[in-house]
Amino acid sequence: MQFTPYLNFDGNCRAAFAFYQELFKGIVVHQSTFGEIPPDPQNPPISPEAKDRLMHVHLKIGAQSLMGSDALPGADEGCAGAYAKPHGMWVSIQADDVAEGRRLFDALAQGGQLTMPFGRTFWSAGFGMVTDRFGTPWMVNVAAT
Repeated sequence: MQFTPYLNFDGNCRAAFAFYQELFKGIVVHQSTFGEIPPDPQNPPISPEAKDRLMHVHLKIGAQSLMGSDALPGADEGCAGAYAKPHGMWVSIQADDVAEGRRLFDALAQGGQLTMPFGRTFWSAGFGMVTDRFGTPWMVNVAAT
């Protein structure tokens, strides 16, 4: 079994995943937009401002995945519901060493909001919490040795 974080965005999913792809040295294995959805009389048409938003993106990072999508503008709650900032969750990264933890944390912190600076704690040689510039909350932790 594997758990895969699925992140939601308000129109900046493409930029976020381009950043994550470079930062985590991953490969985008699938990406599609709302404009690529075939027309269906059961569903309302996709608005022009939503056509270029990402409906789904899948980033492979080694044996793991990170997925995401944009919300539809003006949507209500539901499958493709309205965007809401993440609340009550963090995406946790286990870095192999302090240098890698610092690299990841510093990159995620650029233009983001710092919650806890990266540094030594009683459980780790390096730990920090930050919400990146795309609105995703991250915890970076150096694995115990």
